[in-house]
Amino acid sequence: MGVLRYRVSHALGFRPWEAAARQPDLSRILAAEFDQEQAGAQPPFGTALDLGCGTGRHAIELARRGWQVTGVDIVPKAIRLATRRARAAGVDARFLKGDITALPAEVGTGYRLILDFGAFHGLTDPERHTMGRQVDTVAAADAILLMVAFELGRHGPLPRGAAPADLTAAFPGWTIIDDVPLLKWLGRMVHLYRLRRTEVPGTPTSG
Repeated sequence: MGVLRYRVSHALGFRPWEAAARQPDLSRILAAEFDQEQAGAQPPFGTALDLGCGTGRHAIELARRGWQVTGVDIVPKAIRLATRRARAAGVDARFLKGDITALPAEVGTGYRLILDFGAFHGLTDPERHTMGRQVDTVAAADAILLMVAFELGRHGPLPRGAAPADLTAAFPGWTIIDDVPLLKWLGRMVHLYRLRRTEVPGTPTSG
């Protein structure tokens, strides 16, 4: 979904991606993914970054669980709504207006967990590669990236989607370690990908 269309959707209060996020099966799977990142640890679990955070649904859930969360979104209205939601939920989460292909300096670095629940799959190829480089600058050496994306295909107003090859092309220092079909939404399958950072530029390799 292009930025203009995304802005218009927020202006109209029409956010179909939030309806998808409320599907019981999807909520259950995402909760299990978060549980996996917290296994054997006690809060605080570390820093998490939600790229294209929208109105903050997932960022707020992570903050409730004990993560130190920053959300970034290009739409000011989304940031305002996310901030209000966090305040109403009684959690401490930081929300910044910014472009995920040119992250603001105040985002910082060293994020252990990064979310992209619906941004990457709507970007052009150059934007995807730029986003990948931006993620590399803010991610910890052992970071996990959780990405939700439509499968490839054209279907009315939906994003173009993404295939595993698109992820590995944009994130060459990362490895896809899981690919979970989540649900069929508006005629297209939605996947959850888990990527682990396996290579940091400038780090010596063995052998």
